[in-house]
Amino acid sequence: MKNHQNYCSLPAPCIIESGILVNKEDIKRLINDLTQVRYIHTLDGKIQNQGKGWILEVFNDATQATMVVNSSLYINIQSFDYLQINQVSPQETHFNLIQDNRTLTLIPLVVSNQDSPMTKDLSFENLEAMLNEVLAAKLDVQLDEDF
Repeated sequence: MKNHQNYCSLPAPCIIESGILVNKEDIKRLINDLTQVRYIHTLDGKIQNQGKGWILEVFNDATQATMVVNSSLYINIQSFDYLQINQVSPQETHFNLIQDNRTLTLIPLVVSNQDSPMTKDLSFENLEAMLNEVLAAKLDVQLDEDF
C-alpha cells in the first residue's frame, strides 16, 4: 500500500512579487523583514486610521492582540486570515493583512542605497559592527588621553 501523503504531495507555493499567503509562518517571515512602514487601516473599505510607524514585533499567538500605537506596530499574524501581496510598481509593494472586512495595509518606507550613499542596511550584524566601531574609537580616544 502506497503512503497516501506521498501520493497527494503537491509542491510548496511559490510567490513572486504578488500573490496570497495563508500559511502563518510564511506571513510572519515576510512581515518580519519590514522595519519602517506607512500603514492604512480600513474597515468595510473605509479608512479608519493611517500613519507611519516601526514594526517592533511580529508574532504568532492566538491570545495576544495586534497593536498599532504611538508609531509602534506589534503585529500578531493570528489577527488576520491571510496576506495579499500587491506589487504596485517595480519599486513599491503593498502588504495587505486581511481579516473579514478589516485590512491593515503595510507599505515599506525604504530609502534605497542609490538615493543616499550614507544609508546602511540596519541588520543585526551591521548594527553590531557599527557598535564595535564606536566602542573601539572610544577606547582609542581614552588611550590617547592617558598618554
